[in-house]
Amino acid sequence: MASEGETVDLAIVGAGPCGLAAASAARVGGVSATVFDRGFITESIIHYPPYMTFFSTAEKLEIEDVPFILASGKPSRRDALVYYRRVVRHFGLDVRQHEEVVAIEGRKGDFLVRTRRRDGTGACHRARAVVIAAGSFHEPNYLDVPGEDLPKVHHYYREPDPYYDQDVLVVGGRNSAVEAALELFRAHARVTLVHIFDGIDDGVKPWVVPDITNRIKFGEIATHFTTRVAEIRQRSVVLEHLETGEITELANDWVFAMTGWRASPRLLESVGVGIDEETGIPGHDRATMETNTPGIYIAGVLAAGHDANKIFIENGRFHGGLIVEHFKASRDG
Repeated sequence: MASEGETVDLAIVGAGPCGLAAASAARVGGVSATVFDRGFITESIIHYPPYMTFFSTAEKLEIEDVPFILASGKPSRRDALVYYRRVVRHFGLDVRQHEEVVAIEGRKGDFLVRTRRRDGTGACHRARAVVIAAGSFHEPNYLDVPGEDLPKVHHYYREPDPYYDQDVLVVGGRNSAVEAALELFRAHARVTLVHIFDGIDDGVKPWVVPDITNRIKFGEIATHFTTRVAEIRQRSVVLEHLETGEITELANDWVFAMTGWRASPRLLESVGVGIDEETGIPGHDRATMETNTPGIYIAGVLAAGHDANKIFIENGRFHGGLIVEHFKASRDG
């Protein structure tokens, strides 16, 4: 573990799977690294619903040479949490949980990374390069409608049981929305699914598609496609059909806006990284993951900008190897 004042090769912001993959690649490549996270190791996975199953197979979530062994089937949330903690122990990674990076100063070869710990105390760390792998769970993609700030509106879904015999609106058509709708239905909530497009998205897990299709077919989950939420009220929601303009008001107790999350551009912008206004993609070389600011790299879903579904753990885990290879070539050249 690096001591305060000691310069490490890489300061890695974010202890999600892609940040851990970068740190593991550094360890394998003989490059020193310290990982900082404002929360827990793999906190995004901690916030997944307890019974969530990954789309990817276990081997596509593996980091370096650490096997992800399952008896059968797809890995669960619990399996992934156990596996990534095992990766940290296997490589002896220097991970500083609950230590948020609040500022990055300096230049390639000599960066000063300022952090704030959970107890409010600050610290300074030096690094020759910085990898930002903070993920996309900084803030939700808001609906931006009246009433979204009501206590009954949630952008995280955890479990269905508290919503038994309640009127629940689920907004969205991707995996998170579809799986939430199905779990809520099975907990005997009265579920309505609303989506701005004309059906569920093509990327929904193939083993889930027949289930949601049948629930819709038999009227067990009500649907309003090509529809947006126009207003959220204390005891109802107002929907607007995007083609006809027809307004519908439904009785409602809870709203789950499963509309995705986005990354914060603050750290990247503070060090001069350009971000495309339309796509949200930071300026970077895809072959090396170095941004337009020398010595600053990105890893994981940040490289996808607003379209977080383009980069998953299974392809973002390889960014660390590209970064380490480029860092070593730059350092040794």
